[in-house]
Amino acid sequence: MDIKAKITEIVDKIKGDPDLKKKFEEDPTKAVEGVIGVDLPDDVINNVVAGVKAKMAGGALSDGVEKLKNLF
Repeated sequence: MDIKAKITEIVDKIKGDPDLKKKFEEDPTKAVEGVIGVDLPDDVINNVVAGVKAKMAGGALSDGVEKLKNLF
């Protein structure tokens, strides 16, 4: 699984859907799980959410993505 691509996909969906963006702001974990359609373990989903937040804020994903690669 290409984590960078998945995070980019999630960010694109959130940015393109005002309702989803609102859900993400209210409960990022549930919003991300809803987009990917999978209930991930807490440590994994928390890292994905952090990556999505960083990408949405214009931050770099490299550190978080490297950590996530070992989980899949």
